[in-house]
Amino acid sequence: MRALLVVNPAATTTSARTRDVLTRALASDLKLEVATTGYRGHARDLARQAAEGGEIELVVALGGDGTVNEVVNGLLHSGPDPEGLPALAVVPGGSTNVFARALGLPNDVVEATGALLDALREDSSRTVGLGLVSGTPGTEDEGVPERWFTFCAGLGFDAGVVGRVEAQREHGRKSTHALYIRQVARQFLGEPNRHGGTITLERPGEAPIRGLALAIICNTTPWTYLGNRPVYASPEASFDAALDVAALSKLSTAAAARYATQLLRSTPERGPHGKHAVALHDLTDFTLHSQVPLPFQVDGDHLGLRTSATFTGVRRALRVMV
Repeated sequence: MRALLVVNPAATTTSARTRDVLTRALASDLKLEVATTGYRGHARDLARQAAEGGEIELVVALGGDGTVNEVVNGLLHSGPDPEGLPALAVVPGGSTNVFARALGLPNDVVEATGALLDALREDSSRTVGLGLVSGTPGTEDEGVPERWFTFCAGLGFDAGVVGRVEAQREHGRKSTHALYIRQVARQFLGEPNRHGGTITLERPGEAPIRGLALAIICNTTPWTYLGNRPVYASPEASFDAALDVAALSKLSTAAAARYATQLLRSTPERGPHGKHAVALHDLTDFTLHSQVPLPFQVDGDHLGLRTSATFTGVRRALRVMV
């Protein structure tokens, strides 16, 4: 099998020595090409070239969720084709690695490499559904390029936290869970829409849901991890279904404390709940509109401010080696 290994040299939890060991291990089973990313979007460009070239059968992403997202968007540049496109494999190298862990992969690079080699020898794979977000026709975001996402997107509060973390990392701070927790507190203290949500969710054949303060779109569960603790914003979300939405209509101090506690105690059976919580399962098509521009993120990548976004849940979008 001819494969391309896309390496993010800035991946949080990998070293040059680890990358060399991984490369030698994969090269023993594959006709391997190795490419190291050098700029934002490079992994996407490499994966697109692999998909369009027709010779690569497998693309392996070594990095965090951002690297995986870029590779997925490169592979799916011309749309999903699970049987015709190269398969995807992931070796986690980031700080959280939500997509890889949701697939059931070990969070350790060496163990994950062993699991990948086993999957290749056994030809073990699964086809997963993904989310697609695009600009909404008739709005100022109409021309925004489409973006695939593997595990989540968010409009409002959580995207604001992501933006704050990215700003801190650009100033040299390491991506740690403590950093995220600090930015959650700062985002909450500066949140202007705590008492009056500006987001409306619209879906075909249903009444709009208005007054949402934040919206998290999940393609799988868990939504994220705090260290080794999984957090379930949408416990029913699945790679085999379309998209789930977890939203809140109030972010007062009391409500935020209650729902934060529920998130920390969430389980695969129960996520946030209550009169200000909205939980929707297996949505194929819907749109979020906001009366004011709000932060927007996809797979932990802050994409600036948006007033609208249209989402599509695409079942069986990509084949993944697991």
